[in-house]
Amino acid sequence: MKTNIIKEAHRCLQCKKPLCRKGCPNGTRINEMISLFLKGDLEKAGRMLFENNPLSVVCSKICPHENFCEGHCILGKKSAPINISGIEHFISTYYLDHLEAESCNVLTKEKVAIIGSGPAGITVAFILATNCYDVTIFESEDKIGGILQHGIPEFRLSRDLLAKLKDALIKMGVKIRPNTLIGPVITIDDLLRDAYSAVFIGTGVWNPRPLRIAGETLGHVHYGINYLKNPEAYSLGRKLAIIGAGNVAMDVARTALRNGVDEVVVLYRKGENNISATRHEYESAVEDGVKFAFFHSPNKITDAGVLCTLTSAEGNTEGQEVLVEADAVAIAISQDPRSNLSGIGKEKNGLVITDGDGRTTREGVFASGDVVTGAKTVAEAVSCSKRSAAAIMEFVESKRTTLKTVVSKQ
Repeated sequence: MKTNIIKEAHRCLQCKKPLCRKGCPNGTRINEMISLFLKGDLEKAGRMLFENNPLSVVCSKICPHENFCEGHCILGKKSAPINISGIEHFISTYYLDHLEAESCNVLTKEKVAIIGSGPAGITVAFILATNCYDVTIFESEDKIGGILQHGIPEFRLSRDLLAKLKDALIKMGVKIRPNTLIGPVITIDDLLRDAYSAVFIGTGVWNPRPLRIAGETLGHVHYGINYLKNPEAYSLGRKLAIIGAGNVAMDVARTALRNGVDEVVVLYRKGENNISATRHEYESAVEDGVKFAFFHSPNKITDAGVLCTLTSAEGNTEGQEVLVEADAVAIAISQDPRSNLSGIGKEKNGLVITDGDGRTTREGVFASGDVVTGAKTVAEAVSCSKRSAAAIMEFVESKRTTLKTVVSKQ
């Protein structure tokens, strides 16, 4: 593996204006990373990646690289782009395995509460802990990771990586409270009362969006995002029909085939070129044997399967109604935020209202990631969360300065 990575690194042209960097949501200095790697300085390369993106080890595995760094590699115009993701993952894994938390007296900085330990929460936690803030993460589940832990299949993202990230957080002094859902028992008011100088919300989008069609409550119908949390808990029978064609739908399809389902068919009301899943995820699903029924618009779910109206005029079939037989049905059309948090401004769909740096409508409360933008990539969540972390530190330091000024005048 390392030999192949070295060969790929040698292909880098070290462009003076690297397009690969422009294609990365976090502006990763890819040419510098490769240069350091070829010089054998993995520690420096890894530190550079980690400081720019604390979830580099994750993004290098699950990013849609064909849309980001590798999709912008100039070599890709005439041949294959450099395997940037492979090089980044090798370096990031090495760095995480050898990461030693620098001595940091957390008592010298204020307390910050982080609600949710998905990509946004982990990013903010690492940045604040690096800057000596006393950080506590409140996670509603028993393990950290959010969508990384409970929404992305093991075959795409090893849970060992998440365990390493947790260990790194703990080494840096971050406290973690699992199985603690903020809202019903502990509120944002309680957090601010208990000497937390700021609160960050990174709770993601976990409420499945319903279709609101007949048959949605039947016993063999499930929501895709729920299924991915614990596939072993479901008995789906021989054939599964999935409604929706985003990345979640692809993950559900591929996971089901790995968990005993013989046949999976994805139903989508438009054509192949209109699916919201990335090309890579779509092609991976096809390679796994997932079938697709395009121009099928579901209008009713029955005990026998999904009753669809054909939406394509090809073959004069538009308007024709067909039954797609299935033992189970999974709905994966999108997700919205939970409604357990109050006291902050929200959009009609539940997304938290913020400015460009994550400041909510309530002073001292910040938010970023999917709970603000809707479902996006991990790299995009990291990018906006870096701005939120900076805004939190600016806010807390401003409060501290104001307090010192008031005390000095007394």
